[in-house]
Amino acid sequence: MQNTKLQAFTPLFYLVWSDDLLTQKEFATLKEFINSLNVLSPDEKEYLLSKADISNPPSRNELTQWKLDIEKSIQDTSSIKSIFDIVKALSGSNLDLTPIESDFKKLENDLGILGEEALQNFKTKAGSFTADSQTNASFDIQKITQILDGKEAAIIERVKSVISRPEFAYETSTDINVFRQTVYKWCKILADENLGNMAYPKQYGGGENIADYFAIMETLSYHDLSLVIKFGVQFGLWGMSVQSLGTEKHYAKYLKDIGSLKLPGCFAMTETHHGSNVKGLETTATYNHSNQTFTIHTPNKNAQKEYIGNAAVHGQMATVFAKLIIDDHDYGVNAFVVPLRDPNGNVLNGVTIGDCGHKMGLNGVDNGTISFDNVVIPKENMLDRFASVNDKGEFESPIPSDNRRFFTMLGTLVGGRIGIPRSALAAAKSGLTIAIRYSDQRRQFGPEGGSEVPILNYRMHQRRLLPHLAKTYAVHFALQYLTNRFLNRTEAEMQEIEALAAGMKSFSTWSTRDILQECREACGGKGYLSENRIDALKNDTEIYTTFEGDNTVLMQLVAKNRLAEFRKSFGEMGSLGIINYVYENAKTAIAEKNPIATRRTEGEHLLDGEFHLQAFVHREKTILASAARRIKKLIDGGLEPYDAFNVVQHQMIDVAQAYLERIVLEQFQIAIKAVEDEPSKAILTKLNQLYALSTIEKNKAWYLEDGYMEAVKTKAVRKMVNQLCWDIRPDAVALVDAFDIPESCLAAPIAV
Repeated sequence: MQNTKLQAFTPLFYLVWSDDLLTQKEFATLKEFINSLNVLSPDEKEYLLSKADISNPPSRNELTQWKLDIEKSIQDTSSIKSIFDIVKALSGSNLDLTPIESDFKKLENDLGILGEEALQNFKTKAGSFTADSQTNASFDIQKITQILDGKEAAIIERVKSVISRPEFAYETSTDINVFRQTVYKWCKILADENLGNMAYPKQYGGGENIADYFAIMETLSYHDLSLVIKFGVQFGLWGMSVQSLGTEKHYAKYLKDIGSLKLPGCFAMTETHHGSNVKGLETTATYNHSNQTFTIHTPNKNAQKEYIGNAAVHGQMATVFAKLIIDDHDYGVNAFVVPLRDPNGNVLNGVTIGDCGHKMGLNGVDNGTISFDNVVIPKENMLDRFASVNDKGEFESPIPSDNRRFFTMLGTLVGGRIGIPRSALAAAKSGLTIAIRYSDQRRQFGPEGGSEVPILNYRMHQRRLLPHLAKTYAVHFALQYLTNRFLNRTEAEMQEIEALAAGMKSFSTWSTRDILQECREACGGKGYLSENRIDALKNDTEIYTTFEGDNTVLMQLVAKNRLAEFRKSFGEMGSLGIINYVYENAKTAIAEKNPIATRRTEGEHLLDGEFHLQAFVHREKTILASAARRIKKLIDGGLEPYDAFNVVQHQMIDVAQAYLERIVLEQFQIAIKAVEDEPSKAILTKLNQLYALSTIEKNKAWYLEDGYMEAVKTKAVRKMVNQLCWDIRPDAVALVDAFDIPESCLAAPIAV
C-alpha cells in the first residue's frame, strides 16, 4: 500500500483482519463501501477489494508491517477519536476525504468498530497503555460510603466498632465444638449490646427498629458468617416467629429472654422429606380438649425436623411447625412453642435431638435434627395470631380461607428473605475487596523490555471482576429498595413484596456464589489458602442458595406472581387481552426494533440509560407474554394446569430472571438520580452502564433471536463492556474501599 491514497485505508484493513470474529456479512459490507467510493479509480478499488477477500487473509508479517506503518505515521494521538481521524492523518494533504466522512463513520458503525478502543491498537510499546494504567480515585471514597450506608450509617458504624474488638478475633480451631462455643460467646456479646433485640417492641426490651436489624445482619456479615446465621436463627427466626405469629401473652413471656439470649431457641420448620413444601409437613399437633393441651408428634423418621440451627447444642425451645389436628380433622400447618431442654441443657423427655455434624461451611452453627414422641405442651403454647382453638375446643381464625391463612402466616416471616440476600451481598463485597486489592498489587508479565504489570491492568482480569463489582453495587440499591418496600408495606402489596423478596434472595445469593468463585480463581493459588478467607466466604455462603427457600423453587414463585399480575391486567388471559398486551408492547418495540435501532452502535446510544431500561423492559414483557400464551395454549389443549406449568418450568425461570434484572437496573438508576455529588454520580453511572451492558451481553442470544439487536450491535456491546472495564479500572480499588469493611474482618494478607 505504497500509494498514499491506498495507505489511508491501512488502519481499516488492519482492524478488519485483526478481529477474527468478523463475519462474511461484514466483509460484504466492507466491499460495498469500497465500491461506492468515487475518489478511487477502478484499479485502486480492485486492489482494495483484493485486501478484503475473506478467502485470502494477509500473513501475520503483513499485519505487523501495517501496524508499524500506522504507528510511524501517527505522532500525536490526542486529537484522534475515531478510525476516520487516523485515515485522515495517513492521507495527509494529498487526498480530500471530506465527501466520504459520513459514509466512513457509517461503516465504522456497521462494523461495530469503537474509535477509542480501536485507537489503542496503535499505541507504541514506549507508551504502553496497559503498563501505564494506575489506581487513582476520581471521587471521594467517604461520599460513596455515605451513599451506600444511607440512613443506617449510625448503626452500621456501631456494629463495625463491636466486631472490630479483640474478642471478635477469628476462631482458628478446626474442632467444631470449640467453634460453636466461640460463636455462641459472640452472640452473647451482641445480645448484651442490645443488637439482637433491635426489632422487638420497646416494652419488651427491644429497639423497635426493623430497618436497623437488617443493617445489623448485613454488617455482621463482614465478620464470620456462622455468627450471622446463629444470630439470625436466635433473634430473627426464633424471636421474630414468636413476635410475628404470637400474641401479647407470648411477647410478655418470651421476647425479653430471647433478646438477651437467656432463652436460646430454634425455628423448626424443615423436615427430612419436606423443605420448600411447607404445606406437606407431617409433624402433628393434636389438640386434647379434656386437659387443654397439644401433643406434638413425629410420625416417621422422614418427618423429623432437620438442619435446625441451634438444635444440636444450645436450643432450649423451638417454634415448631406442625399440622393441627382437632377431632381427627386436619386444620393445616400452624406454629407452636415446644420446650427442648431445661435451663441446664438437659434434653427433655420425649424429645430426641441429633447432630448434623460437620458441614461444607457454617460449622460454628449447631445444626441438628429433632424428633418428638408424643410431647405434651399447654394450649397457650400455640402461636395464635392467625389461628387458635377456642374454649369449646373449636378451631377459629380471623382468616376463613385455609390457603390465605397459610400464606399470610408464611408472609410474616418474609424478613428472613431480606436478611439472607443482604448477608450474601456483604460476603460478595468482602470477596471483591480481597480480589481487587490483590489484583492491583500482584504483578505478572509486561511489555518487552519493561517491568511487570499489575494483573488488574489486563483486560481479561478486568472482565473477570469489574462486571461483578458493578452488579454488586446494583444489587445493593435493589436490596435497599426491597427493604423499604417491606418496611412500608400495605396488605394489598404483600404478595408482590413476598415475590420480590423471594426473587432478590435468589438473585443475590446466586450472584454471590458466582462472584466468590471468580474471586477465588482470580487470586490464583493465594485465593486457595484459608488465610485469605475466600474459602470461608465460599463455603459459608454456598448454603444461602438453599435455605430460606431453594432458589429454583423461589424463582417459580416469582414467575407465578408475575403471571398472576399479568392475568389481573388482562382478564383470564383471554386472547383479546393478550393481543392487546402484545400490541401495546409492539407499539413501543416498533421504534426500537427498526433496522436503524437494531444496528445502532455509537457510544452515546450504547451508554444511554433509557436504551438500557427499554431493552430490559422489552425482554421482561416479551418473555412474560410468551410464557402466558404458552401456558394458555397447553391448558386449552387439555393439559392439567399442574402439568402445563411443569412443561414450561424452564421458561418460568426466564420470566423471573428478566423481571429481577429489570428491577435491579431500575433501582440503580433511581438511586443515582438522587446523588448530588457529581464525581460520585459519575462513577456510579459508569457502574450502572457496565451492569446494564454486561447483562445485555449475557442475554445477547435472546436479543438476537428476538430481532431486538443485530450481530453488529451485540458485538459493539461486547466492546463497550471492555471499554467500561478499562475506564473503571483506575477507580476499582477505591470502589471496594468505599464498602468500608473493617480491616480486622477482611483479615486477608493479600488484601493489605
